[in-house]
Amino acid sequence: MPLVIPLDPNHDIETKKLAEFFNETLGFCPNSVLTMQHRPAISKAFINLNKAVMANEGRVTSALKRMIAWVSSNATGCRYCQAHAIRAAERYGAEQEQLDNIWDYRTHPAFSKAERAALDFSLAASQVPNAVNAEIKARLYEHWNEGEIVEMLGVISLFGYLNRWNDSMGTSIEDGALESATQYLGKHGWEKGKHGGEMY
Repeated sequence: MPLVIPLDPNHDIETKKLAEFFNETLGFCPNSVLTMQHRPAISKAFINLNKAVMANEGRVTSALKRMIAWVSSNATGCRYCQAHAIRAAERYGAEQEQLDNIWDYRTHPAFSKAERAALDFSLAASQVPNAVNAEIKARLYEHWNEGEIVEMLGVISLFGYLNRWNDSMGTSIEDGALESATQYLGKHGWEKGKHGGEMY
């Protein structure tokens, strides 16, 4: 059982309406959002932030944003968010080779230099202590403009919140996310861990 039980999707009508966003991104409303409904102001603010962060206003594609989220979640160890990020990357058109080889983004030819710079930024920004340095900055600016870098860091920061929320909460993973994680991440040792419902 998670730390706090998710509430019914109909608990807060405003949250339910906003959460329709996740039907596109994931195919379901995440248990994390259903748990946030215990304080609806949090669930609503989170969904609106998520929508703003994931809006595309430059060349950072929806698929790349989800791969940035995966690298960030992998760095912090949140298996729930790793599963969600890889599922969303799949749903937003990431190439099959990228999905199959996300662990090897630094060397696999399916990833461009621009994508590698973005994903290395995600890894460095997600570490404690933070590892963003002059070399990371220089590589980013070879491929991306300031607005695009802000979009990337928005994703990284959003998933910093989610990683802490879901790992502390022991949020139970949904079937769809489990399916995608097993397909793309299972061969590298991914398992649901505390998100299988047995944590507390």
